[in-house]
Amino acid sequence: MFSYYFTLAVRSLKRNIVLTVLMIAAVGVGIGASMTTLTVFRAMASDPIPGKSRQLFAVQIDNWGPQPGRNSLPDKLQPQISYSDALGFMNGHAGYRQAAMFGTGFAVTPENAELHPFQVSGRATFADFFAMFSVPFRFGGPWSAADDGDKADVVVVGSSLNDKLFGGANSVGKTINLDNHNYRIVGVLEKWQPEPRFYDVNTNKFGESEKAFIPFTSAIQNQQPNWGNNSCNSDSRQEGYEGHLHSECIWIQYWAELPTAADATKYRNWLSNYSEEQKRIGRFHWPTHTDIKNVREWLAYRQVVDDNVRVMVVVSFSFLVVCLLNAMGLMLAKVMGRAADIGVRRALGANRGAIFAQCLIEAGVVGLAGGLVGLGLTSLGLLGLRSLLSESAGRLTYFSASDVSIAVLLAVGATTLAGLYPTWRAAQVQPAWQLKAQ
Repeated sequence: MFSYYFTLAVRSLKRNIVLTVLMIAAVGVGIGASMTTLTVFRAMASDPIPGKSRQLFAVQIDNWGPQPGRNSLPDKLQPQISYSDALGFMNGHAGYRQAAMFGTGFAVTPENAELHPFQVSGRATFADFFAMFSVPFRFGGPWSAADDGDKADVVVVGSSLNDKLFGGANSVGKTINLDNHNYRIVGVLEKWQPEPRFYDVNTNKFGESEKAFIPFTSAIQNQQPNWGNNSCNSDSRQEGYEGHLHSECIWIQYWAELPTAADATKYRNWLSNYSEEQKRIGRFHWPTHTDIKNVREWLAYRQVVDDNVRVMVVVSFSFLVVCLLNAMGLMLAKVMGRAADIGVRRALGANRGAIFAQCLIEAGVVGLAGGLVGLGLTSLGLLGLRSLLSESAGRLTYFSASDVSIAVLLAVGATTLAGLYPTWRAAQVQPAWQLKAQ
């Protein structure tokens, strides 16, 4: 029966091309607008490390004390930590894995004379970074914990840097010159691009991952500059690199892997005890204030998805509702114009259920066609956004297979829902009245 009703629906839509085109256009425009914003929102709000996001925790501690208006975060905790606390946390070994880190950068001097020196972004961190964040390797692997302790001049390079310098070949064991300092390559990454870059959302949160990673201890020894966010309260600034290390300035990100809820509870207690110890030795003079947040909590806490994007999603779906109301009005006009045909069908034996099914399938066909039009408009919308946004933000404007499914199902479902009232009106047509009118 479905194929029969589907054939009747298509024939009915062909009888009034203008109304049909208007209905499909109304649905298509609404789907295009809503799916364009929804696609970007879903990309921005997606889980950047599925399977581990509940086990990875950003660590916070209040090393500034009560200072009105010092930051806008809801719990008034600093989003980063000082060098002193980074060392204290690492030496505590309280997590299953842990890594202090900061963003940096290098001037690369290629051995190939045909290549000019160029700059790349980098990250100073600890060996646990790679296993903790499930970073994939093409060649080699991470440096060891012993390399951290020895402040070894070793480096893990990204795939794009390896391609540029070594043509994509296995470069493990070779030397690379970064800031006029030679580092031995121990690993080459596969393409790795978490979206958003959750482990450091202070700057360029949707930017590319770093091209070179070196041990945190080596970076400090070589006085590697911080390319990320740096904040100091009024009493914490000190002159020079060593002075900066001993200050209360916050510029380091710290993450711990805690596989179970019991591990997280144990770590919270350890962190609180650490803060109490800092009070005891006279460093802190205020109540203990610490916290840990998993990846999803951290992204929400740092408001990685801008409120303007959420507003755009709401507005676009409101526009979709308006488009569906317009489509419903056109469907109703079409049904009323076909009252005589429906009356004849009823007189020939079709019951109300048959009329209802036919008209509902007709609404579904309109929704399917509108969904396909909406897919095209969404693709155009995302293409337009890519031309306006930066390269890093433009990577969010892609259309996945799941987005296609959502668009089609949303179009068919919403249009069918919008067609319920016109369909009900069609089923109420009295054949006797229509035949008498004829």
